[in-house]
Amino acid sequence: MTNHLKLTFSGHESFQCRHLWLKKGYDYKAREKFFNSEDAVVELGVGKNMVSSIRYWMKAFNLLTVDEKLTAFAHKLFADDGWDPYLEDEASLWLLHYQLVKNGYASIYSIIFNELRREKIEFTKENFISFIKRKSESEKFQVNEKTLNDDFSVLLRMYMRIDSSKEKEDTFSGLLSELDLIKAYSKGKDDFFIVENGERNEIPEEVLLFAILDADTFDMSVNMNNIEHDYNSPGAIFALSRAGIVAKIESLTEKFSDLVYNDNAGVKELQFKRKKTATAIMNHYYAN
Repeated sequence: MTNHLKLTFSGHESFQCRHLWLKKGYDYKAREKFFNSEDAVVELGVGKNMVSSIRYWMKAFNLLTVDEKLTAFAHKLFADDGWDPYLEDEASLWLLHYQLVKNGYASIYSIIFNELRREKIEFTKENFISFIKRKSESEKFQVNEKTLNDDFSVLLRMYMRIDSSKEKEDTFSGLLSELDLIKAYSKGKDDFFIVENGERNEIPEEVLLFAILDADTFDMSVNMNNIEHDYNSPGAIFALSRAGIVAKIESLTEKFSDLVYNDNAGVKELQFKRKKTATAIMNHYYAN
């Protein structure tokens, strides 16, 4: 299964999402303000292009609907009495990463985590551009190489720690740089990027369960292969190895009595005696 959303590689005005932008944008919209208002620049305390960028990232992270209403997820995370309005818990960054990839509004994130890294474990910017060009020919849409270049640069600034000796404007680390999901190395003149599956002990198991329940494509049991390999599965989005998924699921079955991990005749699945909602799982996590 793949996404059939219209692919979009622009809208961020070449700014990666900064740490406080989403809370700023949430509070602004919660006051029933509009991003195209005359006073948006003053109220948000950023330049005009950054106002457009904040609006774009709000949509990309599933905080704003296409018609610019705050989502249920936005209220849960960023309300003053929400889960974690100032993003102090790393679980919140993993949830935002999940929303960014799954939502598909900013196409590059879904494509890198679901598609490109399955074809190439290590990839260059040129690999990405040629992958999109092939896709554009088979799916009949237009792409602009400069736009793809910019989008790839923004992705890197979003996920990778920036050398603070660089220009001042670029020293604002992207929102998701702490997750350490994309690694890089140079060989000759080429920069290679890797999103490698691992156990990822740093991801709270509740975040994995949130992602499983949020997909809601199953009844009372879900197969391990689907958790690991499906499009927008936790395995794809969080770059989790089978061992990492199993360890988290075993830990979850100790925490929640209505979960059972069954490994029967080679069929491994997570079974639910009673299904909680994805939101209830995170309510429980943040309350503790």
